[in-house]
Amino acid sequence: MRRVVRQSKFRHVFGQALKNDQCYDDIRVSRVTWDSSFCAVNPKFVAIIIEASGGGAFLVLPLHKTGRIDKSYPTVCGHTGPVLDIDWCPHNDQVIASGSEDSTVMVWQIPENGLVSSLSEPVVVLEGHSKRVGIITWHPTARNILLSAGCDNQIIIWNVGTGEAIITLDDMHPDVIYSVCWNRNGSLICTSCKDKSIRVIDPRKEMIVAEKEKPHEGARPMRAIFLSDGNILTTGFSRMSERQLALWNMQNLEEPMTVNEVDTSNGVLLPFYDPDTNVVYLCGKGDSSIRYFEITDEAPYVHFLNTFVSKEPQRGMGYMTKRGLDVNKCEIARFYKLHERKCEPIVMTVPRKSDLFQDDLYPDTAGPDPALEAEEWFEGKNGDPILISLKNGYVPVKNREFKVVKKNILDNKVTKKTEHSDPATKAASPTPSIKSEAKLEEILKEIKSLKDLVSSQEKRIIKLEEQMSKIAI
Repeated sequence: MRRVVRQSKFRHVFGQALKNDQCYDDIRVSRVTWDSSFCAVNPKFVAIIIEASGGGAFLVLPLHKTGRIDKSYPTVCGHTGPVLDIDWCPHNDQVIASGSEDSTVMVWQIPENGLVSSLSEPVVVLEGHSKRVGIITWHPTARNILLSAGCDNQIIIWNVGTGEAIITLDDMHPDVIYSVCWNRNGSLICTSCKDKSIRVIDPRKEMIVAEKEKPHEGARPMRAIFLSDGNILTTGFSRMSERQLALWNMQNLEEPMTVNEVDTSNGVLLPFYDPDTNVVYLCGKGDSSIRYFEITDEAPYVHFLNTFVSKEPQRGMGYMTKRGLDVNKCEIARFYKLHERKCEPIVMTVPRKSDLFQDDLYPDTAGPDPALEAEEWFEGKNGDPILISLKNGYVPVKNREFKVVKKNILDNKVTKKTEHSDPATKAASPTPSIKSEAKLEEILKEIKSLKDLVSSQEKRIIKLEEQMSKIAI
């Protein structure tokens, strides 16, 4: 008997927007007309590009700081032009990179508990683009390697540890680059360009491995991402301006494996991919829905699962890494949807009755430890992501991050070149020593005793006021 309905554990995935008190309110989201997601999330912070007068800025909020955000809340504000893209470092949850219209890339170190004052001194400034920088993406498995793409049609791969541009790809794209994506182990990149072509590039050999002209006939922007099996997923427009989703085999880009018509709307579809479950989420700019599809090995390869629909259109979208999800609630994805004045978390859940850890929903996922050092990658080595289990929820993740911060090289190897000119480099030293921990303990004790003193004095004052009022009568 042939099954009429395809079996899948993700068939009943449902999305749910969190209540108002768990949203981030009163944020002036950027109005820049650039097709980036404007939001980046990791297990500690949510970063949102905002409107800023006289330069570019973005907010970095600890995840728990929900509710109304004060207008005077500190921002990250070192750029002289609007910020176009931001991306958290996958190997250190306190490091974020930003690209801006001022044609620079900056890397920032966020304090452990978030910002207490505005941050205008980056750890390192990367200068090499001649026009605005619209795409920023970290290497998935090698420490301190950052890729940036600008409107000068160049892709530059930086070693952030030394502040140098190591690889510059400047003659491969004749027009504006729409998207760049690393593959699973970071040995190849896939780009989509305004000349209606997608290219697979080996950045270290500086050569194009595969190229496809007009994967989508329409003139509007395309997006291309690598899947974990090496296939490529693209979103774009047909000649009739219908939005499409297509799957390609990298070895043979002649014909797509499958093409799905999505709908007729004019917002660019931003794809977010989960390599552990092989589910792709499509969020259109200006849409009020998130569509999700499961990718399988058998035809028709792309299976529509469902659509999450809300009332408000989205200005941008942040996507939480697997390490930041609540595994006890069978949460398989979490989005941070940007409205005009707020950021609203949306949780995707697989309905399960059991409270136990669901192994089939959470295979081992990429952890925060890098597989390679920057130098090893530039020398030609490849490394698959180092996987961790999510079985105990958040607990092991926190310990791992602590270790990563401890041996983060942004503090000890940063820029021999820029060290003398960059005071922020010396300031950003996240290595906790026993001495400083003891000092912190001492300060905390002192704060506690001061609090006790204040509250006892308060009680005394109230008592005296009562006595005074009796005398006055």
